[in-house]
Amino acid sequence: MFHVEHILAALTPLHLLLAVIGVTAGTVLGAIPGLTATMAIAVLVPLTFSMDPTSALLLMGAIYTGAIYGGAYAAILLNTPGTPSAIATTFDGFPMAKRGDGDLAVTIACLSSVVGGLVGAAALLFLAPPLAKVALAFGPVEYFWLAIFGLTLISAISAGQLLKGLIGASFGLVLSCVGVAPISGAPRFTFETSTLLGGIDVVSGLIGLYCIPVLIDLVARPERHLEIQAESRGYRLAEAVRSCLSNWGNLVRSSLLGAFVGILPGAGGSIAGLVAYSEARRSSKTPERYGKGEPRGLQASESANNATVGGGMIPTLVLGIPGTPPDAVILGALLVQGIRTGPAMFQDNGGSIVYTFIYGLFIATLIMLPIGLLIGRYAFKSIVTFPKAVLVPIVAFMTILGAYSIRNSLSDVIIMIALGVIGWFLSRLGFKPSPIVLGLILGPIAEQGFVQGWMIGGATGDPLSIFLSGPLAITIVVLIVFSLFYPLIVGHLRRRSPPGGPSHGNDIP
Repeated sequence: MFHVEHILAALTPLHLLLAVIGVTAGTVLGAIPGLTATMAIAVLVPLTFSMDPTSALLLMGAIYTGAIYGGAYAAILLNTPGTPSAIATTFDGFPMAKRGDGDLAVTIACLSSVVGGLVGAAALLFLAPPLAKVALAFGPVEYFWLAIFGLTLISAISAGQLLKGLIGASFGLVLSCVGVAPISGAPRFTFETSTLLGGIDVVSGLIGLYCIPVLIDLVARPERHLEIQAESRGYRLAEAVRSCLSNWGNLVRSSLLGAFVGILPGAGGSIAGLVAYSEARRSSKTPERYGKGEPRGLQASESANNATVGGGMIPTLVLGIPGTPPDAVILGALLVQGIRTGPAMFQDNGGSIVYTFIYGLFIATLIMLPIGLLIGRYAFKSIVTFPKAVLVPIVAFMTILGAYSIRNSLSDVIIMIALGVIGWFLSRLGFKPSPIVLGLILGPIAEQGFVQGWMIGGATGDPLSIFLSGPLAITIVVLIVFSLFYPLIVGHLRRRSPPGGPSHGNDIP
């Protein structure tokens, strides 16, 4: 398994240089709202066509790794996910920045991303063939239940405001139905306009619901949006390391969840981050801290979404099935290089390419630590000290650029602005954007899985039984029930516990 020649090949000066360039470029592009990891790879992939396959694959992996982490900057400092994978990062990252701990949050995000990236790369190295077989076992029914399980996260991200969270998620589900139906092809909620035929792009909706309200608040409020410390406290690396070490179980669990979700074709880092965040909150002794600047929530999100980099490459390389959207771009670039993916790729000459890439992914993840800390420090200082007259136009331009560049459509920009204004009004009424975005992301997955499952079941004469016909489906249903009733059970046990019971004072970040 540990081929010295492949490790040495990954450590050549050229490959080290490509790793540094890829991580840096990916981090910068990932930090721009709307320019997702998929966009970052797509923009830079033409550079790889003249390279040899090993160098090309390593560069794309480094870009992917940096872009997923880069999304945390805007999530923490602007409450706007730079990439969809950073949605859950906003839950506790921005509250930490609001109270003056933005520098600490950025460093924790960097450390967590490195841990998650290493776990994902290790999963790719050791578990590629068996985990790829697990991914194949997921059919339409399993994806339907997985989407429903994702929707149960509303109870975790809407603590104290469950009704508003459910209303927001329902609104997101309605938004996900706009456009052409994924199975039947029938137009829905288009109001006889071609603008809505393509539906509401997830990234455009994400930018609108998260970023536009922040811009409106920046203009409307005279005070700065982040606390300014009298003295710079640097990277706060020691504090971040202590926080991560004291919660190593959360980091490992979240990373493993991210790697597993990554192998499910189409799931991606956004679902991985949300699932890991929900599990971290569920298993915590102090769940009420989440959403108010809890470092463990930030650790869960960032470690999980970076673990999907290695996890998503498993079905991509072993089966030729992209695990995440960026993997689809990487797969296309490999086909241009004349490389056929599949089990044979791990043998003979293909094995040399794959294993050099995997070790290069380890190296790129480690390189992300110094680069991420350096960029993060200056990003935080710049965002805090920038005058609003400069910050608002720059962010507004980036959001418009990001929304337009997805499909080169002015309609996406209009939809983004409209959703942003709606989101701002809803925020005045106490509705958070996260449940809406959750419904928008999971709606198509749930609908497609349900319709396909119903059609398959209809062919057998019993369409309902198919939804509980397999062990994977039953397992996910059990997790859904447990997730729904766990808060009620814990609340009941806490009410029954006598005053002065066991202290949870040691459960601190």
